[in-house]
Amino acid sequence: MKIQLSEHFTYKKLFRFCLPSIATMLFTSLYGIVDGYFISNYVGKTAFAAVNLIMPFLIILSCFGFMIGTGGSALVGRTLGEGAHERAQKYFTMMVGLTVILGLALTVFGLIFMAPIARALGATDAMLKDCVIYGNIINLFNTTFMLQYLFQSFFIVAEKPQLGFAVTMAAGLTNIVLDALFVAVFRWGVVGAAVASVIGQCVGGVLPLIYFLRPNDSLLRLRKTGLEAGALLKACLNGSSELMTSISASVVGMLYNFQLLKYAGENGIAAYGVVMYTQMIFAAIFLGYTIGTSPIVSYHFGAGNHEELKNMRRKSLWLMFLGGVSMLLLAWALAAPLSNFFVGYDRELFEITRRAMVIYAFSFVLCGINIFTSSFFTALNDGGVSAAVAFLRTMVFQTFAVMALPHWLELDGIWWAVTLAELMALSVSAAFLVGKRRKYRY
Repeated sequence: MKIQLSEHFTYKKLFRFCLPSIATMLFTSLYGIVDGYFISNYVGKTAFAAVNLIMPFLIILSCFGFMIGTGGSALVGRTLGEGAHERAQKYFTMMVGLTVILGLALTVFGLIFMAPIARALGATDAMLKDCVIYGNIINLFNTTFMLQYLFQSFFIVAEKPQLGFAVTMAAGLTNIVLDALFVAVFRWGVVGAAVASVIGQCVGGVLPLIYFLRPNDSLLRLRKTGLEAGALLKACLNGSSELMTSISASVVGMLYNFQLLKYAGENGIAAYGVVMYTQMIFAAIFLGYTIGTSPIVSYHFGAGNHEELKNMRRKSLWLMFLGGVSMLLLAWALAAPLSNFFVGYDRELFEITRRAMVIYAFSFVLCGINIFTSSFFTALNDGGVSAAVAFLRTMVFQTFAVMALPHWLELDGIWWAVTLAELMALSVSAAFLVGKRRKYRY
């Protein structure tokens, strides 16, 4: 039975409605993870370290699609809640057009600066070639990756989360199969991994574009429209928190790499890559939930249904906390098997990775609450608060922690840094949630 945005959401309905978006984010996270597995085990740890080194820059280039998707879907969801369906279609079309234009511009930028940025990030002579080759191939298809991020949010607004999941699953499976073929069978190295990823990205970005261009039974369809600079600016500002989160996380990832090179060398970067793959999987669950719930919050905010806003806030915070505790326990149980899966061929690297995963896992208890808080204010069209939570959580607190803690705890301090940052961010999230209750009546 179809669940509509206008309904009252019980725990059961929340689970059913958000499950496709959670699964969608899990499959999206497979791109880097699958590439990492095959590169690590079939090409070597130097190539594995090279891909992990350039990955933060590639994430920055693609995350603008996430910004437009989250900010735009909040605007479109609110507009639908107000009953202005025609205007919502126009806003949706403008967001897609902006993503294509911006994606092409960022591709040109990436091609020009890929090698200098790889050097600036600390790539050694042995790593530089793989950094540039992998980065340039991925960047050539950045627009399709941005579109995939965009449509993940808009499939929820269109009340088609299952279709969004099906598209992303097709993209993820395409990537997995082609990675095995190109890297493990054909032995194309990092080129094969990159080509497999971009073909998967094309599946995830182009198929939704075709769907929304054609007549369909969803709430959204692409149509001719003029340009409303004010609406585009509002959507981008509102989604800036998600952009800030992605950029900050990438910049902080670069700082982690610098610190790891200092305290553990190439092994440190390789271990961090595995930890990030685990973090991507668990964070994908939180992000998928917030992508699923954001249109619900935006819709009821536009409709003035404050009781449902209270319901969503209360249930979501409980789910984020309980989910975080569950992920901590799961991460502890999987630390050794996952470390062996990625780097079992090197005993020293295995031990570094296993210990890193055990320590890093404490952050999962808190990060879901902080991620939801930022997303909740984005859905309420309060980009300022959302951006403040995201910026402090990632750029400020994590930068401070990763630079300070190693002075006392050395390598362990790098792994503890994110937990300290999430703890500091929790106080900010709590302050905003309490302070804004009267204004938004949730």
